[in-house]
Amino acid sequence: MRVIVNGEQTEVQASDLAALLTEMEYEHTQLAIAVNYQVVPRARWSDTALKSGDQIEIITPRQGG
Repeated sequence: MRVIVNGEQTEVQASDLAALLTEMEYEHTQLAIAVNYQVVPRARWSDTALKSGDQIEIITPRQGG
C-alpha cells in the first residue's frame, strides 16, 4: 500500500504502525509518531492499523543547539 512518511510517498507492506517501523528499519526507542496529524502513544503502535494514503510523521530526537 502507498502511504506518506515524513512527506514522501512510500510503498509499504506493513499493516500496522509497529510493523511499519520494523519494515523501515527504525529502532523503536526515542520516537514520536503521528498518523494523520494525531499523535499515537507507543502503547498503541501495534494496534494502529494503516490504510492507503495515511500521512505518517516519525520524529526522532537530535542533539545540538
